[in-house]
Amino acid sequence: MDYDQICKNVLGIDPKVRFAGICDETGETKYGGMREGLTSLLSPQESQKSNLQAVGRWGLRKSLTSKTGRGIYAMTQYEKLTRITIPLDDDHLLVVTTEVDADHRNIINNTLKLIQQ
Repeated sequence: MDYDQICKNVLGIDPKVRFAGICDETGETKYGGMREGLTSLLSPQESQKSNLQAVGRWGLRKSLTSKTGRGIYAMTQYEKLTRITIPLDDDHLLVVTTEVDADHRNIINNTLKLIQQ
């Protein structure tokens, strides 16, 4: 997978996508970033901490895979943004943040199509 291109394509799905990045198991964003012209609500350290928490939650979800099946995506709605996480492989997580009023179903469906190509 071309991770940089995936992030660019996700940003192109909808102008309300604020961020598309791929982090590793340490929570560090390795590919992608913020939409040009926007400022992150979190500092780089806070973003890494948030990503690391998401990685941990996906680890917990994996422990239930035999009963629930593989997780496809998770979405968390906050007051100021929405975060969508999608596992790409054992070592990488796609993190997408959007405006609260974005069409999340469309963004998720189109993102899943992109990564399945």
